[in-house]
Amino acid sequence: MSRRMPETLRETLPGAQPEADVPLGPAGPEPEPELHAALGRVDSDLLRTYVAIVETGSFSRAADRVGRTPSAVSMQVKKLEGLLSASLLRRDSRAVTLTPQGEVLLSYARRILALTGEMMARFRTAEMSGTVRLGAPDDLGALVLPDVLSEFACTHPNVTVDVVIGSSDELSRRHAAGLLDVALVYARPETPQVRGASVVLASPLVWAGCRGGAAYQRRPLPLAMWDQHCAWRLGAVEALQREGIDFRFAYLSANFSVQMSAVSADLAIAPVPSFLVEPPLVVLGDDCGLPPLPSVQIRKLERPGADAQVQAVASLFLRSLEPWRQAHLPRRSQQHALPA
Repeated sequence: MSRRMPETLRETLPGAQPEADVPLGPAGPEPEPELHAALGRVDSDLLRTYVAIVETGSFSRAADRVGRTPSAVSMQVKKLEGLLSASLLRRDSRAVTLTPQGEVLLSYARRILALTGEMMARFRTAEMSGTVRLGAPDDLGALVLPDVLSEFACTHPNVTVDVVIGSSDELSRRHAAGLLDVALVYARPETPQVRGASVVLASPLVWAGCRGGAAYQRRPLPLAMWDQHCAWRLGAVEALQREGIDFRFAYLSANFSVQMSAVSADLAIAPVPSFLVEPPLVVLGDDCGLPPLPSVQIRKLERPGADAQVQAVASLFLRSLEPWRQAHLPRRSQQHALPA
């Protein structure tokens, strides 16, 4: 299956060039002196701490990640809010949540940190060599690896890339054993984060079926998926059992394309992240009588103390997912409808 980036989102990427026949508008006004001075004092450490708080949902867990005390983390947030003259976080006894201004800053912070990492890597690559070990499930591999590997080869020509394609459970074990430098994996939101992990994208799971198909009407309901440790399978099985819907595992494969082939042939339906649904598949709507599914996270696992080339690959992974992370929407081609 082709996994091309939506054109409307490609235009939002940092570094995207306008079409040649589209004139550029006038430059925006310069920031006022006070704001310009404040922006100069917002260093990457403040932004890194802020992102850590958002991704871990806790000041104490963020402190562990960035190597500071919780009180130091709290002081960094106060400093950041003071520099920006904005309230960024709401904190109560149960959770830390973002204000609307905090949401805006989060997008900027992630892009700035990714670009900072890329910049540092770019100026350190002349003498770099060695091997970077990457891991991804096959669906994400097809989605992001072509662009990631191409750009990394341009900036790190002397570094060997060892790519492992496997299930999220297998990749997590390899990371824990020190056999991978950086990996993308799927996880359920309630699964505890391990050291070196961060959430890069959250997506709802949806039921995917063939346009005009009838597989969703059959009982037992035929499913296409993989093993019992798969985050997609766990959420789907729990939802079906909760609603008392009889089902069977009609097609089992570790290969995402094989699973989707069974769905395209109307032999089964499958739970998948919404951003992976492409024609001829459609999202099966509420009228199909299927239970709602939970969300799933894509997490980046990075070896603690990773060197510059590993950090560069991690930054490229983040950039490759940025269009879907910012959009919070399914792909343009996706349709939420009852099969016609």
